[in-house]
Amino acid sequence: MSLLLVLLVPLAVLFTVIAVAANKKDEKGGEEMFKQLYVHLVLFATLMMTIGGGISIFMSAADIISPSSSYYERYEDYKTNAIEEAKVSKEKINEQQIRDEYERMLSDDKKQTEAEAKNTIIKSFGFIIIPFPVFLYFNRMRKNNKESQE
Repeated sequence: MSLLLVLLVPLAVLFTVIAVAANKKDEKGGEEMFKQLYVHLVLFATLMMTIGGGISIFMSAADIISPSSSYYERYEDYKTNAIEEAKVSKEKINEQQIRDEYERMLSDDKKQTEAEAKNTIIKSFGFIIIPFPVFLYFNRMRKNNKESQE
């Protein structure tokens, strides 16, 4: 998102400078050029937001279908830690309890990853639902302006 902002701000400044220069040469033509420049800039920004939302939805769907686990502790390490904790607390623990708890932690981590992916999909729809109507409106405005010029 910050990369888009870094690219969009200089682009907007460049278009504004060009429009102001054109406006000084020919008052009516420069004003029309500035309007067209503004419309195209809005079209570009809303299109980029819509594309970014679509990419984010695709990536989140991939996380739901095949979640990558962020839990990297191996069973042997988990077992060693569990045995050490049991010695300190003087609890009796067997191999099956350790294995069940480890599997439950892996399952919980997978569910958490899937829940985060679903949340990201919902948020990403905002990047499509909000700017897309704006894109359609400005595209219609551009077409109407083009037809009126011809």
